[in-house]
Amino acid sequence: MSLNLSKGQAINLQKSDGGTLTAVRMGLGWQAAPRRGLLGRRSREIDLDASAVVFADKQPVDVVFFQHLVSDDGSVRHTGDNLVGGAGQGGDDEAILVDLQRVPVHVDQIVFTVNSFTGQSFAEVQNAFCRLVDETNGQELARYTLTGGGQYTAQVMAKVHRQGSGWQMTAIGEPANGRTFQDLLPALIPYL
Repeated sequence: MSLNLSKGQAINLQKSDGGTLTAVRMGLGWQAAPRRGLLGRRSREIDLDASAVVFADKQPVDVVFFQHLVSDDGSVRHTGDNLVGGAGQGGDDEAILVDLQRVPVHVDQIVFTVNSFTGQSFAEVQNAFCRLVDETNGQELARYTLTGGGQYTAQVMAKVHRQGSGWQMTAIGEPANGRTFQDLLPALIPYL
């Protein structure tokens, strides 16, 4: 059973049987909002990019994004760049897989971001979401609807972070501006 998360809400990443999750997928889906034009309603292609910034003691130590698909240690992997979206409320347009058992012990959190590489604002995006899936069985654990309509070009989506001997996910959902994850680094600081 999936849980719809609100901004700032956190969930413990334990399985219902009490075991801990070993691998999760952070999925991102979106659609271009239709626009009225001279020839009727049509959608413009929008290139959103999912990134995962890996932190150790509040310092970025690695990043996974469309130009660096696998973390240096191999524990975080991007499935590839989608230039137009289209899944909307269905499947994922981009996904980042995290093998929680392989994440080095010095890494304490992984922050997921989304940005409009082509510079369109989120006012031009609809049905955008991020979701966390148990990669071992495909069960959706949590879904966070990314609110659209703003004039921002990026969002700090969520983070997974160590909590005791396990992991926890927190929905952040904070708007920001930037075309790349590098542009967003200052916006991540308050959430570490």
